[in-house]
Amino acid sequence: MKSLRSLLHYLKPYRWQAVIALSLLMGQVGADLVIPRLTQQAIDQGIALGDLSIVWRTAGIMLGAAVLSAAMAVANTLLSVWVAQNAGADIRREIVRTVQSWSFGNLDRIRTGQLMVRTTSDVNMVQMIFMMSLRILTRMPLLMIGSIIMLIRTSPSMAGIIAVLLPLLAGAMTLLATKARPLFKTVQERLDRLNNVLQENLAGVRVVKAFVRTEHENARFEAANLDLTNRSIHVFQLLSVLMPLLTVILNVGVVATIWFGGRYVIEGTMSLGALVAAVNYLMTSLFPIMLLGMMIGPLAAAEASAGRILEVLNEEPSILESAETVPLPKGPAGHVVLENVSFSYDGDGGDPVLYGVSLEARPGERVAILGETGSGKSSLVHLIPRFYDVTEGRVTLDGVDVRDLPLEELRSQIGMALQETVLFSGTVRDNIRYGRPEATDEEVLEAARIAQAHAFISTMPEGYDTLVGQRGVNFSGGQKQRLAIARALLVKPRVLILDDSTSAVDVDTEARLEEALREAMRDMTAIIIAQRVSTALTADRIVVLE
Repeated sequence: MKSLRSLLHYLKPYRWQAVIALSLLMGQVGADLVIPRLTQQAIDQGIALGDLSIVWRTAGIMLGAAVLSAAMAVANTLLSVWVAQNAGADIRREIVRTVQSWSFGNLDRIRTGQLMVRTTSDVNMVQMIFMMSLRILTRMPLLMIGSIIMLIRTSPSMAGIIAVLLPLLAGAMTLLATKARPLFKTVQERLDRLNNVLQENLAGVRVVKAFVRTEHENARFEAANLDLTNRSIHVFQLLSVLMPLLTVILNVGVVATIWFGGRYVIEGTMSLGALVAAVNYLMTSLFPIMLLGMMIGPLAAAEASAGRILEVLNEEPSILESAETVPLPKGPAGHVVLENVSFSYDGDGGDPVLYGVSLEARPGERVAILGETGSGKSSLVHLIPRFYDVTEGRVTLDGVDVRDLPLEELRSQIGMALQETVLFSGTVRDNIRYGRPEATDEEVLEAARIAQAHAFISTMPEGYDTLVGQRGVNFSGGQKQRLAIARALLVKPRVLILDDSTSAVDVDTEARLEEALREAMRDMTAIIIAQRVSTALTADRIVVLE
């Protein structure tokens, strides 16, 4: 359970609530343990002697103990749930913060579907075990130890039965737990795969319908779904052996206790009440092990989930800020230089996407980059804001190596309209001022006018307060691109990068957009990736990548 132990520090902020929950649990165990002893007293001193007053008094104490135990159990459950839910929320928060610190390279290795499963399903498994740790997983050992102690005090000769049964139970549980853990990890991996297929299926449902590939996608999902189902069945087939086995061992213990205890009662060396108490203590000492056996599956699953969570939390960002950062020179310069730059997605050992590229974009200059698909145009511009780091050479902004600049300061000076346009849930206004939440309405309108977005926004019933559907489903491709350009312009960056951001815009709108951008970009450097030659004609320089 090494991985689960590594996550226990998320309980520290709620340690006092956890301590109170455990204290209540100990009180509950104490109340439960006193009931068999009171039963013995009622039988031996009340029923056997015909003294109903002792029976009534003892029954009243037993009822009070049961009510107290129930009250403490309710309070313990409420606190346990509160602690576990908050710890789970902290883990989810930490996962999201960690992922936000990653570079594009990290996101290339761990896919979105996998991250979603780890943030939801895996965290839920760990959260459940946290809650169980403050309830069943702590109560059961305490109850077992307390019952053994009380059994020894009640009848030392009966305690020998426990010494025989406990190793059998522990051995069976250990064996099954060892076999179950890797199987549960496999189940979670299959869940990753299923989630990836489902995400692609739903996100691309329009493409699926357009190409009449419904049957293909259904078959692909069915294969992943059946694989997950079969793996899950295999795990629970293994665990199905455990409970019957533990039940048999428990019943053997009860039979042995009645057999030997009955002889002692008949011989007069043990009272009937002591025999009843011994049977109760035997069951309460062995039954927790059965409950813990039921928890083997969830524990193994939680351990596998904790390992997957730690894989995300321990993932080091491939882009790290320099220990001694250098501030950008003041002023609206925007001088970008690539000096003999080579780049590979796999580091030094991979095939270079870019090799020996030298390029300069002077302040206020418009540089257009053309080239075939796969020639490295997007890779090149991704090096400027350090989404990736160069393999060789260097990239500078206003004379400073971008690796020496604070990441936040560097990226705040670069406005980007990426190749894949992403809009967020919220209003159109919120999307445009995503990079500058403090921007005024006038600045939002001005950015939209330059991006040629104001006209279609104004025709909407709610205007700039129109809600954006999931992934911008209620906007066309060209409209989304213009909103993305407006978002990049509103940042008022030193360098504006447009990565094929007008591919879905019609020619007339693009011409108006180019004219408006030419006026707006006088004080900023623009690097424009284009597929159309017409887009590049107004640039100061055209660079062709082969």
